[in-house]
Amino acid sequence: MAGIEAMNSGPAIAVDERGGDMRFVVSGRWTAPHAAEVERLAATLLEEARGGGSVRIDISGIERLDTLGAWVLDRTRHELGDRGQRADFVGARPEHQTLLDEIAYRGFQEPTRRKSSRIVDFLVDVGRTVVEVGKDFMRGVSFLGEVVAALVGVLLNPRRFRFPALVHQLEHIAFRGVPIIALISFLVGAIVAQQGIFQLQRFGATPFVVDLVGILILRELAVLLTSIMIAGRSGSAFTAEIGSMKMREEVDALRVMGLDPVQVLIVPRVLALIIGLPLLTFLSMMSALLGGGLVAWVYGGISPEIFLARLQGAIALSTFLVGLIKAPFMALVIGLIASLEGLAVQGSAESLGRQVTSSVVKAIFMVIVVDGLFAMFFAAIDY
Repeated sequence: MAGIEAMNSGPAIAVDERGGDMRFVVSGRWTAPHAAEVERLAATLLEEARGGGSVRIDISGIERLDTLGAWVLDRTRHELGDRGQRADFVGARPEHQTLLDEIAYRGFQEPTRRKSSRIVDFLVDVGRTVVEVGKDFMRGVSFLGEVVAALVGVLLNPRRFRFPALVHQLEHIAFRGVPIIALISFLVGAIVAQQGIFQLQRFGATPFVVDLVGILILRELAVLLTSIMIAGRSGSAFTAEIGSMKMREEVDALRVMGLDPVQVLIVPRVLALIIGLPLLTFLSMMSALLGGGLVAWVYGGISPEIFLARLQGAIALSTFLVGLIKAPFMALVIGLIASLEGLAVQGSAESLGRQVTSSVVKAIFMVIVVDGLFAMFFAAIDY
């Protein structure tokens, strides 16, 4: 028996070749502090075993073995197997064998290979997306039922409703949202008027910009802009607030206290949205018309008196009401999505960020979908 290496209590290997088989006696400490020596001895073992038959690795002499040593030994055994040499561990202590088995299971499992096709994978992704959309829709309908049930409970017992919470949410949604809604709407109204004048003046139809601005803003743009802004501003805040409460287990604490989280957390927010969004939509209409009228005066030579007179002839009461009718429904959609995504937050900051992003994206998408459905409905009834 010849020793490959032996240094104090460090790792060592002794070689014993008998017939066509080779036996390596491993001893010492095969641990992380001796990583360089362990790697060198493993390479030496592979070199010594080259060209031989089966290999037996006797590890009964190992004093200490950690994850690094076990991983190197198991890797060496697999490299011998890849060369066509059968290699087995012998004399392992129970604790060493457990570590080697765990390393073998975790580190050298052959991944399951399956035949894949880009077309099949694409169809699978489409199908999975459709299923997830269906599940989201069913969850939304179920959650809507919970909110309606909570609202009925509040109506039957008004003393259980928290009016200060409603006022607080109205302040955050409506009052504090006035500056940004007014500014954005004013700018959009001005841009629509400027582009309308630029296109219509080539046909000598500049006065028709009043009809364009009035109908487009009152029926579509004002409520759509306001809903998108509220979805990004208040919807994300709802999701973050409820999600952080879910992470800190405050929602579970409400249930333990005998309170309904939907009635305490969701109902005031949804009601505040349903009340606040029509008010902000009206403000958006007035701001956009002001911006459009100012640009029509400065850029198109249409005085405020002419603008107001033509606007009165261009629009009807139904034009004004269409935008306001849409607002509560869009508010309900935004509130449901934001609250549902907040309750879906798990116990990590990554989950909170993911659900906030999902809340904003889904709310904006559904706002546009609802607007399109209302457009088709009003066109069908000629309103």
